[in-house]
Amino acid sequence: MADTAPNTSPSPTPTGYEADSRSAYYARIGQQNMAPLWESLHALVPKQPRPKAVAALWKYADIRSLVMQAGQLISAEEAVRRVLILENPGLPGTSSITSTLYAGLQLILPGEIAPAHRHTQSALRFIVEGKGAWTSVNGERTTMHPGDFIITPSWNWHDHGNPTVAEGGEPVVWLDGLDIPLLVHLDAGFAENHSEAMQAVVRPEGHSWARFGHNMMPVRHRVSDPTSPIFSYPYERSREALDSLYRFGELDAWDGVKLRYTNPATGGWPMPTMATFMQLLPAGFQGKTSRSTDATVFSVVEGRGTVRIGEQHFDYQPRDVFVVPSWQPVQLAAVSDAVLFSYSDRPVQAALNLLREERS
Repeated sequence: MADTAPNTSPSPTPTGYEADSRSAYYARIGQQNMAPLWESLHALVPKQPRPKAVAALWKYADIRSLVMQAGQLISAEEAVRRVLILENPGLPGTSSITSTLYAGLQLILPGEIAPAHRHTQSALRFIVEGKGAWTSVNGERTTMHPGDFIITPSWNWHDHGNPTVAEGGEPVVWLDGLDIPLLVHLDAGFAENHSEAMQAVVRPEGHSWARFGHNMMPVRHRVSDPTSPIFSYPYERSREALDSLYRFGELDAWDGVKLRYTNPATGGWPMPTMATFMQLLPAGFQGKTSRSTDATVFSVVEGRGTVRIGEQHFDYQPRDVFVVPSWQPVQLAAVSDAVLFSYSDRPVQAALNLLREERS
């Protein structure tokens, strides 16, 4: 006998004695912490994803002053992390930009230290404005520049700092992306503060890149961690790769020229819970419509253009952030050459065989 799909339509509304009988029955099973599946099956097993997250865009020109004002209200040391959360309008009170992802804009001022800690959540930093600040990860420091993609792996010590004004320091803002909501669902969140504000630096800057950043790795390296051994991916290298591919004529009708960041030791994603991408849309590009089950957060690096998400239309420019919810049709277009960084929960969905995509 062929399998049949479950009837996920709401149950017919009962009347009279039948309604009274069901109501009494539901009350009795409720006392035993039980509930009837048939009353909620249509919501639990929908015909397609129904995300609570909605399409949204944060104009950096409108919110930059608010980010900078935070620097006058609280120090980086007191805040631990001075961040303004980008909270999805459809998920109020959850500190989430999608059901599984977090996003926020972090500010560090000259002379400040964001103290060392570690947590089970994986984090990415995408530098939006300013240069010269640094991040230390597990004993190695990297200097930040706009467009750089930096990761702080799960349960690795990390701290951030900025030289003083006399040393050339300037305000630096970056986009934080974490899998916090996912770990909340899994009840797997842990954190620990370091005994010192700054961890000891035990390796020279660029050490990880020298070992793993040239399509080579130490001959006896053994993969024991799914996270990339490179924690800083410079923008100048990513931009060069995009330009080269565009000159070679590799232009996708939906994504322009799009590359994914990789773990050089495995060929997989840099982090086990978040995928990261960089793409180039040449001036005049008008992308076709696509949709995917992995909700995606975009940060505009260069250029101007438009994005249509479902029935909504947004104009974007450098440093803006926008989010495409799960299974929402999206079309990208560029007025001038545009570069977009993005991240999603694709590794989790792919590992669970849940990822679905459509292109039209």
